[in-house]
Amino acid sequence: MSTNIVSTCLPDTPAANAVREIAAMARDTDGRALLVGGCVRDAIRGICGHDYDLEVYGIPSEKLYSMLSSRFSVNKVGMSFGVMKIGGLDIDVSLPRRESKTTPGHRGFLVDTISDLPYHEACARRDFTINAILADPITGEIIDPFKGMADIENHIIRHVSGHFSEDPLRVLRAMQFSARFEYNVAPETIAACSRMTPENLPAERLAGEWEKLLLKGTKPSLGLAFLRDCGWIRHYPELEALIDCPQDPRWHPEGDVWTHTMFALDWLPNVRKGIRADDILVAVSVLCHDFGKPDTTAFAEKGKITSYGHEKSAETQVRSFIKRLWNMPDFEDAVVRLVATHMRPVALVVNDASDKAYRKLAVEARRLDLLADVVECDMNATPPNGPDINILRKFRERAEALAVAKEPPRPLIQGRDLIARGLTPGPEFGEILSRFYERQINGDFTDKESADKYLDRFLKRKRQ
Repeated sequence: MSTNIVSTCLPDTPAANAVREIAAMARDTDGRALLVGGCVRDAIRGICGHDYDLEVYGIPSEKLYSMLSSRFSVNKVGMSFGVMKIGGLDIDVSLPRRESKTTPGHRGFLVDTISDLPYHEACARRDFTINAILADPITGEIIDPFKGMADIENHIIRHVSGHFSEDPLRVLRAMQFSARFEYNVAPETIAACSRMTPENLPAERLAGEWEKLLLKGTKPSLGLAFLRDCGWIRHYPELEALIDCPQDPRWHPEGDVWTHTMFALDWLPNVRKGIRADDILVAVSVLCHDFGKPDTTAFAEKGKITSYGHEKSAETQVRSFIKRLWNMPDFEDAVVRLVATHMRPVALVVNDASDKAYRKLAVEARRLDLLADVVECDMNATPPNGPDINILRKFRERAEALAVAKEPPRPLIQGRDLIARGLTPGPEFGEILSRFYERQINGDFTDKESADKYLDRFLKRKRQ
């Protein structure tokens, strides 16, 4: 079994061949280079990775650098933490080390590299048992001091030791691992996470874990359920407000808004395109699409539950949530647009709306193709009711036919057209261009030739 794991981990690639070479060089220098972390974990799961972490025992730091640089280009950027990167290859080479928490935050550690540290002690600083397994690239021996292989077999995420609580980011790592691997988090790990706080973790570190949940999660709801179980959902009040927010069972037999959102998130793997910018925009929009319901939910006659206008009222909550993770105003605006318009596609199809209505929606949403993906997730989040897939098919086909699926109509009349007709740039320019774009959306003209004629008639009347 161990030989198969290393074979899976090391296919015939330049990076894998370099790993073997480094391991041989370490052996010949009376040391030992062992694979560790995600590459070993994934190989045990039958997945061939492309990047490698090697931990080298028995060779001091400077001697290790000299050994590596004799054959490879070595980046010393992380050397103060005992980490060296092999240039041009996805290989990190590190020394075993002890880490001591000195101050709050993810950087508040004192790192002490010790080349002859016992395997058990070196692995004890890692986060989860599934990431604390060592594999010898030469012999195929597996060293598993914390029974991580058993946890992989049983689909369990379990923290390694008391050192786990020293880095609060590990709570979100448990979140995204649970979503990606569809593993349950061990009760003792949930308890440990419940005693931890974010400690002012930088937004970019938080966002990185959320992105792994949303872009790689095969079942994202498991990650969110874990946040609820360990109490960290309180740090995301916009999500916490969805819990127990009622919905009309006639339209939402699945239950409250929280449950609906979980089902919607679990549909994400079906709409991912592999284009990161598009996939994260859709995923965050799906996560946030019902943020407005807690403030708009009301009980009407005969037990009817409504949430009229929730898609537009969500803007404040959406912006608040995104600002704490991503400092990207354009991205924030794009999510707000998709959330605000996510009820419209179905209405357009059901009401057999005009071309003008589709063009107007394209101006508001900007990306009707991505809006359709958001709606697809929403529509598939009401089990046992199945969605009417013909509605979305008709919406996508109409948007494509009108050439507005990926962008709004481009203005047929621009500033250069006004200048060519003798107008001087100024405040009036914007008014004229805005007026003509609205006319274009309304369908008063549909190509450049008819737009120019329309403009000429307008200017002729204006000058009379």
